[in-house]
Amino acid sequence: MARIRTIKPEAFVSESLALVSLTAERTFFGLLTQADDQGRHRDHAAIIAGQLWVLRPEHTPADVEKDLAQLADAGLVCRYKGPDDKRYLHVVTWQQHQKINRPSKSRLPACPLHEAAKAVVRSAPHAGVTEPSPQPHGTLRAGSGQRREPAVNTVTDAEAAGQSDFTEPSLMVRAGLNEAVVTSHGPDLGPRIMDLGDTPSGGASAHALDTVSAQQLIAEYAAACTHRPPKDVLGHLGQQVRKLLDEGITPAHIRAGLEGHRAKGLHPSTLPSLVHEAMNATTTAPTTPVVHRAWTNPTDVEAAFGGDL
Repeated sequence: MARIRTIKPEAFVSESLALVSLTAERTFFGLLTQADDQGRHRDHAAIIAGQLWVLRPEHTPADVEKDLAQLADAGLVCRYKGPDDKRYLHVVTWQQHQKINRPSKSRLPACPLHEAAKAVVRSAPHAGVTEPSPQPHGTLRAGSGQRREPAVNTVTDAEAAGQSDFTEPSLMVRAGLNEAVVTSHGPDLGPRIMDLGDTPSGGASAHALDTVSAQQLIAEYAAACTHRPPKDVLGHLGQQVRKLLDEGITPAHIRAGLEGHRAKGLHPSTLPSLVHEAMNATTTAPTTPVVHRAWTNPTDVEAAFGGDL
């Protein structure tokens, strides 16, 4: 049954939504009303088409499948298979943007990727707590009069060797993951949820060291166009921009190449050549300026003016 959901004003300036087609954006907003209180829904194009596009028969289930593929590539939804071998999906940023009063328990299976990470964080008893610095083996706690107990209660080879009373280092293995996996949000807030601009699930690479991402550059390109370019053009341009960023090309040169591409309307594959042209453009040497000379009266007036004065 459909629910009343929240759509924030920031959704209409979302860089990830700007990369998908208008029909995919409408499908995404429609999924917000059809998903359960945990943000889950059946990943079935025909079912979604019947719920969201029933009065638009020209938008077929095949078109809805294309919408879902775009949303998954943009990292807005996550598609997965449940234990019953049926396909499901969930809105990745659901907990971040939807505040449900008394949410109902979902009848659909959880996402094995995102829910497993959330369970690990919630099960970690010390998530969000800074561990004290490790003490040397055999030293006593300050003022305690006894040795520090090990932080992990599992039986190890060190305990079998009679070293269970010695202190352990602050970096501990928790639920099969190292400390870097556990977030600092605390045990009740779950793992960090991907933002709309984070790495898409469809395989696009992230640029952690770049100040500007490929999605941002393509969003700027699309916003500067009089009419929104076709999604295939934006997708091809996005691939070229990611390759250029991976090569270490500065965003300023890529912007210049995109501006030239937008003005000329060339094929997306020509973007590297336009960036190369922007990077290595030669400036024309300035011409010798004309030197202004102050006027002086001639010494021979008749020779200068021909006797007309």
